[in-house]
Amino acid sequence: MEKKRRRGFDMLSDIRRNGTSYILVLPAMAYTFIFGYMTYPYMLIAFQRFNYAKGIFHSEWVGLKNFEFFFRSNKAFTVTFNTIFLNLLFIVFGTLTALAISLILNELRKKLFVKISQSMMLFPNFISWIVISYVLYAFFSMDMGIVNKLLNQFGIASVNWYTEQHAWPAILTVMHVWKGAGMSAIIYLATITGIDETLYEAAEIDGANRWQMCMRITIPLMMPTVVILTLLSVGKIMYGDFGMIYALIGDNGTLYSTTDIIDTYVFRSLRQIGDPSEAMAVGLFQSVVGFILVFGTNAITRKFFKDGALY
Repeated sequence: MEKKRRRGFDMLSDIRRNGTSYILVLPAMAYTFIFGYMTYPYMLIAFQRFNYAKGIFHSEWVGLKNFEFFFRSNKAFTVTFNTIFLNLLFIVFGTLTALAISLILNELRKKLFVKISQSMMLFPNFISWIVISYVLYAFFSMDMGIVNKLLNQFGIASVNWYTEQHAWPAILTVMHVWKGAGMSAIIYLATITGIDETLYEAAEIDGANRWQMCMRITIPLMMPTVVILTLLSVGKIMYGDFGMIYALIGDNGTLYSTTDIIDTYVFRSLRQIGDPSEAMAVGLFQSVVGFILVFGTNAITRKFFKDGALY
């Protein structure tokens, strides 16, 4: 009892000492509680024929019937493949680019240039995908696009990029990496900053050059962070970047075969059919698969690389 009182007293004392910090974190806590934990009961509607008037506890139960909407669709395989394939591209190229940027910035000695570079790389992260869609259109539009004008300069006919299905996985990957690699690079730079400087000093005494230090010290010590961030990304591999795909592709049916993902497919179905139970069923399927992937990948990582495991 005495220990519990002391713990309670310590917590209250900490709140008094850091009241401003707790006030700042309150909006984030409220957002997480309302849109995270309070939505858990609504997973039940994946197994119901949801009726808005009856609510989640009195609607008719239909078992797994809502899952048939997705799994019996002729688009199920395509959108699932596109979701996994695009996310794999984003993870691989995003991680490699962020690592390369962080290592290059770490080797630069001009601090002013490094700070300016970091600011410029972070800037795309705060640009809306809607704004980026207009920038992309300026590059790839049929008549006035910059890319087609460059092609014309070399005597190559203009290409209607918004009907070229197989070009868009590469375009989406480039845009995703351009927008997010800067933020990831900052995380990796913070990891590099935490590496003990005496390791580099010892390596320098032994005659190691900067490349050898990078390969033998920096990259190995960064790997736990890289693996953990990759594990977190793998957990979301069944969730596509809806904001990006819908902003850049929209309802362009010509590109669906290579760009339509589970999220955009469910959104269109919900918009046309208006059944939230079917949308929740697909969302639950994504969550379960994501959990299995994280759990399985973490188990493999723990077996071969303990320092990189989440738990």
